[in-house]
Amino acid sequence: MRLVVDTGVFSAAISPRRRASFDALVSLLSGNQILLTAQTVAELRFGVLVAEWGEPRRGRLEAAIAATTVIPISDSLITKVAELRHACRLDGHPLASSAHADDLWIAASTIHVRARLVTADRLFTDVPGLDLLG
Repeated sequence: MRLVVDTGVFSAAISPRRRASFDALVSLLSGNQILLTAQTVAELRFGVLVAEWGEPRRGRLEAAIAATTVIPISDSLITKVAELRHACRLDGHPLASSAHADDLWIAASTIHVRARLVTADRLFTDVPGLDLLG
């Protein structure tokens, strides 16, 4: 199965400190094709910079990212983002807000590649066309 993994779940999968609170979701990843969005990769790399990780930890993160498929940004994905934001606006879903722009891209990317999203974030509940796992 193709799974898009959001930032919180992916970082928990590679960090023993965070894993306990996400263990049930992390266990769903085994044996599946893992996809990441550009937003998730950017958030992970930003976190590394803020935390001032050393090279060994950075290397482990980059190896974990390299073991996935990063969903490429294309014109059709950009259209999907616009369509999903519009649908969320019509439904009154908070994902339409500019404050949730990164999450909108994660949801639209998941729908675009016809995958399921693994997340602990309740914001993704009831997003039109989004298939959640977990």
